[in-house]
Amino acid sequence: MLFDSHMRALLAASVALVNALTDGEARGRRYLAPEGADRVEAVRAALSAGTDLGLDAADQLAGTARALRVVFEAVAADRLDDAAPTLNALLRDSGARPQLDRAPGQPWQVHFHGADDSYAVGWSAGCATGLAMALGGDYAGRLGVCAAPRCDRVYVDTSRNAGRQFCSTACQNRVKAAVFRARRAGGEEE
Repeated sequence: MLFDSHMRALLAASVALVNALTDGEARGRRYLAPEGADRVEAVRAALSAGTDLGLDAADQLAGTARALRVVFEAVAADRLDDAAPTLNALLRDSGARPQLDRAPGQPWQVHFHGADDSYAVGWSAGCATGLAMALGGDYAGRLGVCAAPRCDRVYVDTSRNAGRQFCSTACQNRVKAAVFRARRAGGEEE
């Protein structure tokens, strides 16, 4: 993949937020997104956030995660015309804007900030911009939803051959084991 480290971080954050903060199924089991203090902890884990993260910011990021899920699902279904308006609304609502930043001793990098410097708006703007750049830069095919039964967690395919189909090795192994068992059961009946 040709994403720079900042873009990879934004895409990874998008995946982490969607998978942690949206209801669905994960690895064959029902998944309910956390609420209240548990939601704050889920955001902290997803973004490696500090202890000053509050419930309002976590709730705002849960809304962002729901919008990002719509984008991942639309892209995975090859409905880019449905993904783009959702991303455009998130970009507009967050006031996403580019800015050159650099850490001491590092080169300048384009980072994305929100209309204000709040934690939730900044991450919302960054995640939306990261996904928008992937879609607008011919990398939409790299965004996916797990192909395993009873799993709808999302991923970004960074493999060389763009052949990823599963959110995790656990889901890939579940599917392979089920195929093996089915093949083996079919062979025993012959």
